[in-house]
Amino acid sequence: MIKRAGLAFILTLALSACSGGSDSEAESDASAEPAAEVVATAAVSGETAYKKCVACHTIDKGGRNGVGPNLHAIVGRSVGSVEGFAYSASMKAKGGVWDVAALDAYLENPRKNVVGTKMSFAGISDAAERKALIDYLSAQK
Repeated sequence: MIKRAGLAFILTLALSACSGGSDSEAESDASAEPAAEVVATAAVSGETAYKKCVACHTIDKGGRNGVGPNLHAIVGRSVGSVEGFAYSASMKAKGGVWDVAALDAYLENPRKNVVGTKMSFAGISDAAERKALIDYLSAQK
């Protein structure tokens, strides 16, 4: 009885190995779009990274300014343009738009990127964490 079970197991393994799948199919699966779980994980990561910001910034549409300006719809917005927020002279002088590249550079080291900024946050050195945060901020429209 045990020999039959063992033989059946070996045959099952042999048949599954000969299932007809090719290496190219495996390669195409690896390069497929990321699974929904991976995308959801990235969103959670950005939301988690944003928790570093909540002491000073709100993100709700029409939300109040805190110690820092409201960040709702920041991606694509002119630098220093939130109504009612008192920006530093250096932030007002920076000019431009908060696009992905500008946010990435600023969030890496705010005080080095805009000397004289009021933002006391040291920055986010991890590029993947910055990207996740910027992706999260981009979704806040």
